[in-house]
Amino acid sequence: MTVPKIVGIETEYGVSLRGAPEPNPVVASSLLINGYVEQRRIGWDFEDESPGRDARGFARDGAQPPEIETHLVNAVLTNGARYYVDHAHPEYSTPECADPLEATLFDKAGERILARSMEAARRLLPAGQEIVVYKNNSDGKGNSYGCHENYLVDRNVPFAALVRNLIPWFVTRQVFTGAGKIGAENGGEACDYQISQRSDFFEEEVGLETTLKRPIVNTRDEPHADPQKYRRLHVIVGDANLCEVATFLKVGTTAIVLAMVEDGFIDKDLSISSPVAAIRAVSHDPSLQATVDCSSLGRCTAIELQWEFLRLARKYADETGLESCGPEAIGTLVLDRWEAVLSALESDPRSLDGQLDWVTKLELLRAYGERDDLRWNDPKLELLSVQYHDVRPGRSLYEKLVRAGRIERLLAEDDVAAAMADPPESTRAYFRGTCLARWADSVVAANWDSLVLDVGIDPLRRIPMMEPTRGSKEHVAELFGQVSTPRQLVERLTSS
Repeated sequence: MTVPKIVGIETEYGVSLRGAPEPNPVVASSLLINGYVEQRRIGWDFEDESPGRDARGFARDGAQPPEIETHLVNAVLTNGARYYVDHAHPEYSTPECADPLEATLFDKAGERILARSMEAARRLLPAGQEIVVYKNNSDGKGNSYGCHENYLVDRNVPFAALVRNLIPWFVTRQVFTGAGKIGAENGGEACDYQISQRSDFFEEEVGLETTLKRPIVNTRDEPHADPQKYRRLHVIVGDANLCEVATFLKVGTTAIVLAMVEDGFIDKDLSISSPVAAIRAVSHDPSLQATVDCSSLGRCTAIELQWEFLRLARKYADETGLESCGPEAIGTLVLDRWEAVLSALESDPRSLDGQLDWVTKLELLRAYGERDDLRWNDPKLELLSVQYHDVRPGRSLYEKLVRAGRIERLLAEDDVAAAMADPPESTRAYFRGTCLARWADSVVAANWDSLVLDVGIDPLRRIPMMEPTRGSKEHVAELFGQVSTPRQLVERLTSS
C-alpha cells in the first residue's frame, strides 16, 4: 500500500521595486517578508538542509545543486508555512497538506499573504516607491522562476520507476496545469501563445539542478522526514496557477499517479521519445493537436496520453482505492473533474474559461486584442498578460474576473483568510503552527522536521518531527490542552 500523499507547494513570486533609482529584488523581497511578520519572525533552522543530495546516488559532472542562502530573510508562519527570500524572489512554501483541496487552500492563502505584505512594505519604503508582486513564472527577459510541488513517496520505490512514468506524465499534464504565455523564450521556436510558462526552460530529462539545465524530473533527495521510510519528490516542472481548479487538478492527479507508481499498477510502457522536445511541442500548440511518440500508444496527442493515465487511475481507484490521496470524496472529485476537463479540452477548450489559467488568459487576451486590434507581439497585450498575474487585488486581471463571477471557486474566502494564520489540522504542520502561535518568544528556530524551543533552562530543546502524519490536531490537541508553557510541553513529550 502506498504511503500517504502529504503534499506542499513552493511558489517563487516575481517581484518589482518601482520608483527606486537602483531596484534590488533581494532588498524588495526582504522588505515584503519583514513588513509582514514584523516582530514575530521565527528563523529557519538549516541543520537538515541538503539540496545537493541526489536520489540517483550520484551527480553528473558539472552539476550545480542549489546553494543554501542562510544569510537571506527566512521566516516560519503560524499557519505552518515558510516565507523567505530565495534567489532574489519572495517564496512562500505551504505547510504540509493531506489532500489536494487543502493544498489549494494554503496555496491561495499564500497569495493573500503576499498581497498583505505589499501593503505592509509601503510603510517601510520612501515616498514614491512601491513593491509589486506577480504570481507568474517568467519576466519576459529570459529569466524563469518556479512553482515547485512536493509529494511524500515510499523510499522503497526504485527512482528509475518514478522517472519512467513521470516523464510522460509531466510532458502531458500541462494541458490543464499551464498558466499560459505570449511568445517563446530560452531558444524556443517562435509562437504567438503557448500553454505553459515554464516548458521552454527545461533542457534535461533528469537532473539535480533547478535554475540551470532544468530537468523534467528533479533528483533532489532531501526528504524532510524519516529518510529510511520516505523520499520527497521535488517537482519543478509546473506553472504557478491562480485558478483553483487548475491547482486542485495539478496536485490531485499527480498524487494519484504517484500512488499507482508506488503500487506497481501502471501496466504499460508510456515512455515517450525526446521528452524535452515534446514538452515544448505540446506547450506551443494551444490547438492541442501536437503529438508525441509513445512506446505503447504510438503517435498520440497529450490528451490521448492523459486519457490512458485516467483509465488506469479509474481502474486503480476501483481495485485499490485512493485512501493515500486524502478523503475518498476528494479523490472521487479529482477523478471526475479530470475526466470532465479532458472531455472539454477535446470538444471545446473555451468552455474551460474560468477553470484553467491558460484558457482563461487566452480568452481574456483575445477579447482585448479584438477590441483594440492588437497583434500578439504588441507590448500592450504583453502588459495585459503580466497584469493577469498581479497579486494586488485592485490591479489583478484575474481578480477582476473573480469579482465578475467568471472564475470557478472551490474555496470559501473566509477559509482562505483563516488559512493565512491557522495551520492545517491534518499533518505535523498543526504542531509547528500551534507552537508558534502560543509561544513565539520561545521558538528559537524551526524547519519541516524539527522545532527548537527555549524552555528557560539550558540546553535548548529540539523536538523532532520526522513523521509528517503525526503532530496533527487529532494527535496533539489533547496534549496542548494540558500544558501552558514550552517547558511543560517538552516534559510531557519526554515522559511519553
